Amino acid sequence: MKIPTGQTPELPGALAPAEHAKPARNAAQWVAKDAPAAQAAPRAALPVTVSIAARALARSADIADASDDFDADKVHAMRAAIGQGQFHVDAQAVAHKMLANAQEILSRSRA
Repeated sequence: MKIPTGQTPELPGALAPAEHAKPARNAAQWVAKDAPAAQAAPRAALPVTVSIAARALARSADIADASDDFDADKVHAMRAAIGQGQFHVDAQAVAHKMLANAQEILSRSRA
């Protein structure tokens, strides 16, 4: 749409510079502005419960993070075997490990 010269636009402030516009704030200014209000009145905490499965998962994640059982050479060898189509999965061994892990997690959650 063209506006002929000498005619004012339909919206009075549409083309005028924003003289009264507020300057943009960065994240630090927003936090600084809201921080005193948040610290002024502490709220009562709501009780939070975590399921047994979530606790077991958190424990197993902590154990996994703490262990140094990672063998990079073995991983590279397995990756190469998979890439060449020579890697075979022992389904029975995988099933036994899965059952053993499930029993371990269940025994911990019952204790």
